[in-house]
Amino acid sequence: MQHKTFADLGVSSAVARALEDRGFTAPFAIQEKVIGDVLDGRDVLAKSPTGSGKTLAFMVPVIDRVSADAQRPAALVLAPTRELATQIVEATYALAHARALKICAVYGGVGLEKQARDAAKSHIVVATPGRLEDLLARRAFSLKNVRILVLDEADRMLDMGFRPAVDRVVAKCPGDRQTLFFSATLDGEAGRIAREYTSDPVRHEHMPPARTTSDIEHRFVRVERDDRVDMLVQELDGARDLNLVFVRTKHGADRLVRHLANKGVRSAAMHGDKSQRQRERALADFESGRVTTLVATDVAARGIHVDSIAKVINFDPPGMAEDYVHRTGRTGRAGEQGIAVTFVGGEHVADMCTMTRTLNLADQFHATTGIAPAPTGRSGSANPSPRPARSGPGRPKGAGRPQGNRRRRTAAA
Repeated sequence: MQHKTFADLGVSSAVARALEDRGFTAPFAIQEKVIGDVLDGRDVLAKSPTGSGKTLAFMVPVIDRVSADAQRPAALVLAPTRELATQIVEATYALAHARALKICAVYGGVGLEKQARDAAKSHIVVATPGRLEDLLARRAFSLKNVRILVLDEADRMLDMGFRPAVDRVVAKCPGDRQTLFFSATLDGEAGRIAREYTSDPVRHEHMPPARTTSDIEHRFVRVERDDRVDMLVQELDGARDLNLVFVRTKHGADRLVRHLANKGVRSAAMHGDKSQRQRERALADFESGRVTTLVATDVAARGIHVDSIAKVINFDPPGMAEDYVHRTGRTGRAGEQGIAVTFVGGEHVADMCTMTRTLNLADQFHATTGIAPAPTGRSGSANPSPRPARSGPGRPKGAGRPQGNRRRRTAAA
């Protein structure tokens, strides 16, 4: 079977060459689904996890749709964290340069003045909502020329309380823009605002199954709350390899780092309450091996892009199947072996039975815990539970827009 190339999807020769120079010779599944529709000017709703190639899925066609002589900024990408905004720019800087476009990241924790100057000159601005509003309030630039708006990891922006800020930013963008909405879930509030912000969107879903082949070993450990720290120390076992530990809350991350220190394990915490300098130092210590255990929340982990993580440990089990895929996808990369360990307390058994059945990991769950997942009452896999909906403001000004003169694909994928 012959695989499509980026050129087959309509990507310009300049960007296709830049991709090849960076080692990208064929599109990933989500890229193959999305790129053509974006190039055709369609609004897109895409459900896809971190690590699936979604950044290039929207940035490649956005770069091709922005011209070097466009009024600036012509495209805006909203991201939930500083680390993700920086990663998007780093991953696509060479592609933008291939088309003579300027791109910059805008995020808090650093000086305003230089960011304001860079953003005003850039064709594409990748920003966190809070810092973007700071610059707009200073009238450093406006969003009146934005023709393409991208919301990346929109569900995480909601989790972090950015809904009001995102509403205000969207209201400042032109009504006839093109909108691309990327999220790990399109249920609940994420789905509602996706419909508010877009017009006649094409919907794509790509949720790769949890990797159960030789690249990742999935283990589930029965352990009750009071014994989890001792079990974690046992799992770490003085290893010199890099270990990523997931917890549910920021306070839980700090508390666990203190408990590990009392056990003689040096670790660092990564979460949203840390300053930019603290987060950069923690990540640098982790990448260099000065700290071999990084304790992170789901949101903060979006900025962690390290290929040599030997083990992911879910100290707090994930709340959704998509979260499990996000977390465990941080190990077993680049052809390396990886291990994913999930601690399961009595209160988690029912949810984990459902989740492992959904992810085709029921055999591993049973083999390592002795718990046989309850049979489903219906054929097919169970669906992960959606996040609870939260109330929010209605349709923002400028969210809807009339249809422009767009080229339409003959069939939506």
